[in-house]
Amino acid sequence: MGNQSICTDTRKLKKNDIYFALKGENFDGNKFAKTALDNGASYCIIDDTSIKSLSDKFILVKNTLEALQKLANHHRKQLTYPIIGLTGSNGKTTTKELIYNVLSSNYKVKATKGNLNNHIGVPLTLLSFTEDLDFGIVEIGANHQKEIEFLSAIAEPDFGLITNFGKAHLEGFEGIVGVIKGKSELYDYLKAHKKTIFINKDDKTQVKQIGNYKKLSTFGSGRDNNCTLTFISANPFVYLSYEDVVIKSQLIGSYNYSNIAVAAAIGKYFNVSKNDIKQSIETYKPDNNRSEIKQLKSNEIIMDAYNANPTSMLAALNNFKQLEVKNKFLFLGDMFELGKSSSKEHQAIVDFTESHFDENIYLIGENFYATRTKKNTLKFSSFQDLNEVLENKSIKDAMILIKGSRGMALERILDIL
Repeated sequence: MGNQSICTDTRKLKKNDIYFALKGENFDGNKFAKTALDNGASYCIIDDTSIKSLSDKFILVKNTLEALQKLANHHRKQLTYPIIGLTGSNGKTTTKELIYNVLSSNYKVKATKGNLNNHIGVPLTLLSFTEDLDFGIVEIGANHQKEIEFLSAIAEPDFGLITNFGKAHLEGFEGIVGVIKGKSELYDYLKAHKKTIFINKDDKTQVKQIGNYKKLSTFGSGRDNNCTLTFISANPFVYLSYEDVVIKSQLIGSYNYSNIAVAAAIGKYFNVSKNDIKQSIETYKPDNNRSEIKQLKSNEIIMDAYNANPTSMLAALNNFKQLEVKNKFLFLGDMFELGKSSSKEHQAIVDFTESHFDENIYLIGENFYATRTKKNTLKFSSFQDLNEVLENKSIKDAMILIKGSRGMALERILDIL
């Protein structure tokens, strides 16, 4: 698209961009179309008939979002290199970054920025792909059925993978069966178009969802896989062996092993050398509060406050449990979007936590506040209540796990400790 980019936010607009006036529950981009032109937009795609006459650079369409999605798919069809699509309940963004790192060691690659993985993010990602790349990587997110089917049809991936099936967005998917069905829409697309699926043979749910489909590239601990990997340890960083090479990652938690494994498997499939795979994974450092280790005064903090659902919460707790340190503190925040199963899932996390940790358990949020707990478990219905207690408490020489949904913004705990 030359030096033209697509822009949906006038605050980020660059000269010659094409502005799409998107609408949401609380905003109407049509109202900013004139500003976009004044700021140097070459054209504005609008769907408000009342402003059409204001400029000959306003292009009126029936629905700007649909126009954006159709343009993205048209652009996708012009691209001649492979697109890798990925989805899953947990670990999508980390996996995407790892695949990007591995492939970038040998190729020119572009991937979804941040987690722009929805009905707006996927089209914008595709429209950012230029013709001079070797690969495009598209992260696909969803919180209800048919969403991945719709986004796969726009992105048309040539290769695909699902990181895992977990208890995320249970409200929208109506339970774990719905999650598996919804995420598998990516497999359905790839199968229907005879595309290649990267599959973790150690994950029984994934194997079951694949059925007898043959166009696979497999990875896992078995020797019969296209790529053989073995988990070594996670104390706290994940170590694994890939064929005869030991990879020492900077990612914590055994749950990150499969995310690393798929990146290595994709690297191998596309002829990236063992050393390049090893180096690409070992130099990847997470940020944005995703499984980061931070040093704060005398405390070591596992910062995992980017998001949480029952599966990722359990994985984080299991990992924390096996770390060989004495003084452990837990700060767990509410998990959102669980619908009818919310109270049951929060209680299950409390029961698990209390059966493995005797003390220093802090639960934050209205959902956790409503659970049944032992008397030395501390519960706070709001962050403010926690704040008041922590300000008068000194925590030293501890390993601290902070985990909760994005809306809880538990990174604020760092300002108090």
